[in-house]
Amino acid sequence: MIRSGAKLVENIFDAESIEQIPTRNGYGEGLVEVGEKDSRVVALCADLTESTRTQEFADKFPERFIQIGVAEQNLATVASGLASYGKIPFIASYAMFSPGRNWEQIRTTVCYNNVPVKIIGAHAGVSVGPDGATHQAIEDMAIMRPIANMTVIAPCDVHEARKAVIASVAVNGPVYMRFAREKTPVFTTAASPFKIGKAEVFFDSSSSSGRSARLDVAIVACGPLVYNSLLAAGRLLKDGIRVRVVNNHTVKPMDEKTIIKAARDAGAVVTVEEHQVMGGMGSAVAEVLAKNYPVPMEFIGVQNRFGESGSPDDLIEAFGMGVKAITGAVKKVLKRK
Repeated sequence: MIRSGAKLVENIFDAESIEQIPTRNGYGEGLVEVGEKDSRVVALCADLTESTRTQEFADKFPERFIQIGVAEQNLATVASGLASYGKIPFIASYAMFSPGRNWEQIRTTVCYNNVPVKIIGAHAGVSVGPDGATHQAIEDMAIMRPIANMTVIAPCDVHEARKAVIASVAVNGPVYMRFAREKTPVFTTAASPFKIGKAEVFFDSSSSSGRSARLDVAIVACGPLVYNSLLAAGRLLKDGIRVRVVNNHTVKPMDEKTIIKAARDAGAVVTVEEHQVMGGMGSAVAEVLAKNYPVPMEFIGVQNRFGESGSPDDLIEAFGMGVKAITGAVKKVLKRK
């Protein structure tokens, strides 16, 4: 059922004991690693160096770090200039401020010129918690996805976050990566495959016991909520519902082949993301399937509302993104097959 090629942790369904680390830590680790390998890598931050996990790079390579201060528009434009002269800049702030506050500068100075600036949106999603609606970026993928030349990635855990940062250096153009503030389950390993633009099947109950069997639904997820999708798949299997879980970490360019195959095999799709359902990863999946293989769909995410203050776990449940909500969406979509 768990795909061996995915190389997930052995205790993946033990939600109580599984290790938890913020995905933003993967950014910090990956940034130092690419900095050690490539002298073109520079880092810029908007007065949130420790919080975005840029501090270790700043300490290790002070000559390659620029503290811009609370000036997110400058963060993007200075990085664009550096990229035009051969550097590979990583710019970091809260996602609500970058790309939220400097979208026009990202569009015009970075993407229009197609320069390799890597944009880090930390503290994305409602699970920022007590910071509340003003700091909870739940529209960031929707505003970045339509910009020409932009790659958009939502890593599922700390290992995948580190790999995304490393892989982004090879992209000769702008990349947006969103990371969570709070600790989230670590369910992949250092050996788990990751390639920008290649979705991974993490769970497939139709392949149990090595025999061919029907597939009832495909859950296509991104970010830390991939873990909730796996837990939901385990519960659904107990009810006799066969599920495939796809980790769709690259929202743009999307792995259309894997998404279309999942829709063909299952005949129904549920998308899961910690983001507004309008304009996000689920919308991108719907666009692919509308053109190639339309099937009944349900969308798990924020439903046309703003965030609010609360504990991260409580907010995930309150906004209908918990395991129970995912299983409910699966059972709802199955009635429409």
